[in-house]
Amino acid sequence: MSQFQKNLALWLIVLLFMIALFNIFSKQPVVKTEIIYSEFTDALDRSDVGEVKIQGHAITGKFKNGKPFETFAPDDAALLEMMRSKKVKITVQPPEQSSWWMSVFISWFPMLLLIVIWIFFMRQMQGGGAKAMSFGKSRAKMMVESKNKVTFKDVAGVEEAKEELVEIIEFLKNPAKFTKLGGKLPKGVLLIGSPGTGKTLLARAIAGEANVPFFSISGSDFVEMFVGVGASRVRDLFEQGKKSAPCIIFVDEIDAVGRHRGAGLGGGHDEREQTLNQLLVEMDGFESTEGVIMIAATNRPDVLDPALLRPGRFDRQVVVPQPDMRGREAILKVHATKVPLDENVNLQIIARGCPGFSGADLANLVNEAALLAARHETEKVMMKDFEEAKDKVMMGVERRSTVISDKEKNNTAFHEAGHALVATMLPGTDPIHKVTIIPRGMALGLTQQLPEDEKHTFPRTYLLNSIAILMGGRAAEELALNEMTTGAGNDIERATDLARRMVCKWGMSDKLGPLAFGKREEHMFLGREISQPKDYSEETARMIDAEVERIVKEAMDKAKAILVEHKEKLEMLAHALLDKETLGTDELRKIVFGEGYNGNGHKPEPAPVMTPPLTEGTATA
Repeated sequence: MSQFQKNLALWLIVLLFMIALFNIFSKQPVVKTEIIYSEFTDALDRSDVGEVKIQGHAITGKFKNGKPFETFAPDDAALLEMMRSKKVKITVQPPEQSSWWMSVFISWFPMLLLIVIWIFFMRQMQGGGAKAMSFGKSRAKMMVESKNKVTFKDVAGVEEAKEELVEIIEFLKNPAKFTKLGGKLPKGVLLIGSPGTGKTLLARAIAGEANVPFFSISGSDFVEMFVGVGASRVRDLFEQGKKSAPCIIFVDEIDAVGRHRGAGLGGGHDEREQTLNQLLVEMDGFESTEGVIMIAATNRPDVLDPALLRPGRFDRQVVVPQPDMRGREAILKVHATKVPLDENVNLQIIARGCPGFSGADLANLVNEAALLAARHETEKVMMKDFEEAKDKVMMGVERRSTVISDKEKNNTAFHEAGHALVATMLPGTDPIHKVTIIPRGMALGLTQQLPEDEKHTFPRTYLLNSIAILMGGRAAEELALNEMTTGAGNDIERATDLARRMVCKWGMSDKLGPLAFGKREEHMFLGREISQPKDYSEETARMIDAEVERIVKEAMDKAKAILVEHKEKLEMLAHALLDKETLGTDELRKIVFGEGYNGNGHKPEPAPVMTPPLTEGTATA
């Protein structure tokens, strides 16, 4: 029987007991008329008494009209003879004994009830950490085997992390294999990775593979509004672990409780630090916790306390990275086993077209494709469903119902054509995957680039070309429409930010040299940057601003030069976008490098846009 069922049964018993007492004490006696003895004898003389019950000196009964009465009579032998002569029904009972215990119980019942409730609460307070009820008890859930359990076969794309954790499982199953040479069981493993990379899924796979007890809890479950509850729950968690050793304890989002100490607003000692102190002691204190392995997951290792990360507590830090192309293909194969696929579906092509996708993104992609196939009423998921789902995930949902004037369409077509043409003409840039003037998400149009291979570092030339591509939209507006619009706002913001990072973070300025400016200072308690202290002079600040301005303006000039040189191709691209609304890679390259475009649809006419459109930007992946 679970703890919840025990508590439910206890409260049902208490409730039934209270209902029974209420029924006992709420019974109202029959209302009787109390008469004096002489009235009773007069009624006997008139033969009005129907029946009586004699119990000691008390006489109760009913008149012949049914009205009850009661009275008290002395020891009078003639009274019985009188009642017998009047044909009265007589019942005699022995005198009632005085129930002193019932009187005491009724008098002391409220006090006894308070004592029982107090004892119940005290027992709850003593169990699991000195807090009322179950506040001080750990909320860790013990994983049990089920038909839907996750194993390492369900985890793909993170092979190195799997190897580290498989070794932990083998250590628990066969410790002699490792301890014969003096090795010790690791006390903790910290899983580090971006959101959606599969940290929690790895922990679920450990629970499915290990034949040992597995306790799972979230970091936020330790902290409550009551002081000391977090430390109490940590103690209770490790007490459960010691009783079930060897076992595994998994703490998800440990940064909720393991943040750097001494970083709270106003300083001082707080509940979160008390919880962390208890966690540090339990993981590696005077008391031994042999056989208890703690696995934690976080996407913010930079905010964790150094004492938590040292060997002896978290002996291993396993990085769960974003999957590469082969990893994405393996992840897609795992999720695709749950949906019927058409024989023409090529998961390798899909994986190549999803750079930067995490495991959660890929799972969402497969799910969206399955939903689209169901919407199209097909029996299998087609390749076109995956392509449509990929565009939906990467660029947002199409908003075809949005009413856009011809002027705004014309402006958006030239803007996106400028992005696409600059990206196509510049060497070493990511190829264009799709250009559209159909509103998606918050943008009126999108130009999407997809890298041909995985990039881990970015050369200076690549970054400068990226800024030129971002400025291509504004350059096309100025050249073709002789106007500026707010549609380039997002592009300018991203270009400026990229140029500032080149100067201040990556040391890519010839004038300022390989120096970093503006040390980031993050408040560990808040977990985010709240200030950007200036560790440089005002003169250096002016030089930084001048370099950022120079980089962006040179990129703008480069974009303008390309568009001026290929103005006819710019107009053909805008013409094609107004006709087809969306252009793929092959169509784009055919217009730029092939026979051009001679469609019979809308002809682009330069016209200034006076009404501000929605925020428009260039999506790059």
